[in-house]
Amino acid sequence: MAIIRITDPADERLGDYTNLTDVALRSKHEPAMGLYIAESSEVIRIAVGAGHRPRSLIMAERWLDDIDPVLAEVGAGEHGDIPVYVADADVLRAITGFHLHRGALAAMRRPPLVPVAELLAGVCSQGSPVRVVVLEDIVDHTNVGAIFRSVAALGAHAVLVSPRCADPLYRRSVRVSMGTVFLVPWTRMPKWSTSLDEVRSAGFVVVALGLSADSLDLDAFVLEAPERIALVLGTEGDGLSRQAVESADVRVRIPMAGGVDSLNVAAASAVALWALRT
Repeated sequence: MAIIRITDPADERLGDYTNLTDVALRSKHEPAMGLYIAESSEVIRIAVGAGHRPRSLIMAERWLDDIDPVLAEVGAGEHGDIPVYVADADVLRAITGFHLHRGALAAMRRPPLVPVAELLAGVCSQGSPVRVVVLEDIVDHTNVGAIFRSVAALGAHAVLVSPRCADPLYRRSVRVSMGTVFLVPWTRMPKWSTSLDEVRSAGFVVVALGLSADSLDLDAFVLEAPERIALVLGTEGDGLSRQAVESADVRVRIPMAGGVDSLNVAAASAVALWALRT
């Protein structure tokens, strides 16, 4: 299949890329359709290197040479059967709803998520200590992406997300994470009410990061940190739910100064993971 040049933004072949600025729509549409959108040549390159495969790509023609090695690897455009759509800037903006200045977009096939027990067994088999991050109902895609980047950078081993947590493979999450969502093992917990018990049964100490009256200072907790820690982070507005706090084995807080009571959840994740790094 050759490169396909597009002049009509309403071309029915481009449904995967239509109106990507509608967050609510894409958040529901992409998982249901078994796809996610990777943005920029570099992010697509990382995704392909992690074993993900596109079902199509779209870009301005000037980016073809830059991404050609990736096209060759996956068999896209003139290298194979995966379509590569090319259009000028005005047509691309009309299709996606924004100025595509990062090179390319790819509609990627979602890899299947593994069960929680299987993921935890896999990371624990690599030795100790083990650090896993659990995200409870974090709804901002930017925060999710930033947390994944901290997990990758600071040596944590996996991420578990609650049923209502934002999609780590949503376009903004992927971009903010700098592609690390493809490199960090993660899966979604099917039932939040029993999920922390499943984590605990895998040998993890469940640690809630929050402002409970009985919370330990992070500095003190680190001195005798257990081998396997599941660090639970709560939603942006209210923090951890009462259920999550009460279900934890330990409650930990980051000491604050200057009259500030807490950090943004992504910043808090970085501080805690640095302190608990392995």
